[in-house]
Amino acid sequence: MYNLIFLFSISIILLAFIFIFFLIRRIVKFSAGSGKMTEIAKEIAEGASAFLSREFKVMSIVFVILAFLLMWLFNWKHAVAFLFGGFTSALAGYIGMKIATKSNVRTSEAAKDSLHKSFSVAYSSGLVMGMSVVSLGLLGVIIVWFLFGDAQILIRYAFGCSLIALFMRVGGGVFTKSADIGADLVGKLEEGIPEDDPRNGAVIADQVGDNVGDIAGMGADLFESYVSAIAATAVLGIPLYGLKGLVYPISLAAAGILSSILGSFFIKVHEAKNLNFNQQNEEIRKAMNKGILWANGLMILLSYFITRLILGGDNVFWALVTGLLIGIFISKTSEYYTSDQYSPVSSIVKLSKAGPSINILEGYSQGLISTVIPVLSVAIGTVISFKLAGLFGIAVSALGMIGVLGINLSADSYGPVADNAAGISEMSGLPKEVRERTDALDSVGNTTAAIGKGFAIGSAGLASLAWLASFFSVFKIKVASLADPTVMAGLFIGALLSFLFSALIIKSVNHGAFAMVEEVRRQFKEIPGLLEGKSKPDYKRCIDITNKQAIKSMLLPGGLAIISPLLIGLLGLRALGGFLAGALITGFILAVSMANSGGAWDNAKKYIEQQTGGKQSEARESAVAGDTVGDPFKDAAGPSLNILIKLISEVSLILAPILIMILR
Repeated sequence: MYNLIFLFSISIILLAFIFIFFLIRRIVKFSAGSGKMTEIAKEIAEGASAFLSREFKVMSIVFVILAFLLMWLFNWKHAVAFLFGGFTSALAGYIGMKIATKSNVRTSEAAKDSLHKSFSVAYSSGLVMGMSVVSLGLLGVIIVWFLFGDAQILIRYAFGCSLIALFMRVGGGVFTKSADIGADLVGKLEEGIPEDDPRNGAVIADQVGDNVGDIAGMGADLFESYVSAIAATAVLGIPLYGLKGLVYPISLAAAGILSSILGSFFIKVHEAKNLNFNQQNEEIRKAMNKGILWANGLMILLSYFITRLILGGDNVFWALVTGLLIGIFISKTSEYYTSDQYSPVSSIVKLSKAGPSINILEGYSQGLISTVIPVLSVAIGTVISFKLAGLFGIAVSALGMIGVLGINLSADSYGPVADNAAGISEMSGLPKEVRERTDALDSVGNTTAAIGKGFAIGSAGLASLAWLASFFSVFKIKVASLADPTVMAGLFIGALLSFLFSALIIKSVNHGAFAMVEEVRRQFKEIPGLLEGKSKPDYKRCIDITNKQAIKSMLLPGGLAIISPLLIGLLGLRALGGFLAGALITGFILAVSMANSGGAWDNAKKYIEQQTGGKQSEARESAVAGDTVGDPFKDAAGPSLNILIKLISEVSLILAPILIMILR
């Protein structure tokens, strides 16, 4: 039976690869436009490739050093699995980025014909990213198991995935937000020109950043969440069920891929003439929700039969459903607090008339309040999952939440492509109806991106709980008493880590934005005829500035994530357990708060600009100020915390045997 299930899983992976090939063929058949459109798209593609090339060179040095360290501490198998994890994670992000830079201009060109065609290109690009992540992730787990047959080596594979994700998330986030803030502060506020005006030297760097941060970075982020959920479930399941404990999560992941492929066929925006901006938004939202609903329904149905077939009971199935429901609650909360259709964003819009300080305070408070439902959902869901199936139930609930990642990630990755398309339409001076269609796609993309961030945070929280459960299970830690001073010390330092980590990233964005502001000001001052549109800005100089800042900024947070578990572990494994728990709690809450406040500020700004005609109003200036504060929150520090709370658990599981020998 096991061989048949493995064969089924590999067949689903092959089907996913065929589907990806079909999507890419469909995308490249669309016209890439001509003239200025292709020139701008080329600049974006070259900038994104240049950044990833430089980033990969730095990361490869770090990976080689760590691989030799793993080989010295353990053996060559651990080093190979670690390097393979880094390679597959980077590959998934790279594929998504390359397709996105081909799709953005085609989305803009297709908008000349209809909203339907434009959406089809952008969403197909997102699907390539989503399906690449899940198919490569599951294939990697199967290959590592067949090569080494050791659940502990799966942890090394997950470690490689997580470390690449952290570098790509931090580096990409610093890149994109440094450019975005610099472009907004000088272009919008000082010179009063539109958001994607080609006279602004930072706009191409901003468009590049959407691809390296929100496509490649997000892809690597959720790739490691996906692998973490499968690996942690296997680590906990094998001691309980033998080989069934591995076969079960692999077959669930395969069922999720199949459900995502089938669900994607229900996502269609119908041809319709004379729709206004809000009607176009609603049409796109309905299409996406329909596909995701079908995918989740299919996943639940398949999971029930898989659980009965492999494990023979219902409790584990209900733990999986619990995780799926937690994901829905968190995603809907993110949508409520970041969509301009609901009161939190409306409140920010209304209060923006009073000035930037009021806007920032309102957005920040909404972000803090938005943590209530996600935290309660995870807390209640954890208790239910544990009651149903113990620590294994917690891991399975994480897998349930991330089961249909293929289609969920596609909705998120669609957003940056739509954002690029809107920018290309603006910079190319395309007709008003074209810009309205791409703006509608972009507006929905902002909400789906916020929902995607909520989903990423929720999956990170549950995956981290699964790793924490693995840590306590593998090393037979039954009770970590708060009366133990080392446990309390670990809790406090773990809680501190999330704040220190976030501060480092926000400071990096701040310094990068400062350098960008200075450069854009210099160009407006020194390049003759730039403001009049008679000459071109120096786009490459702006890209290079953000490039250097991003590469420099990613090393310290990455080092902190690796070294801190080792230092705390010298106090003992109970102290290390407290450290992991403290980092998980504060990291999860901080990430939810920052993602939702940032998304709310962003959509409040867009609502003021698009719906109220407030391009030059005081409310618009306040909203831009709030949006620039929210940029590093939602696209740099917040998403990076998702990876941190998993990475430190993986490092702890790897280092714990060494620590035990040292402490004897």
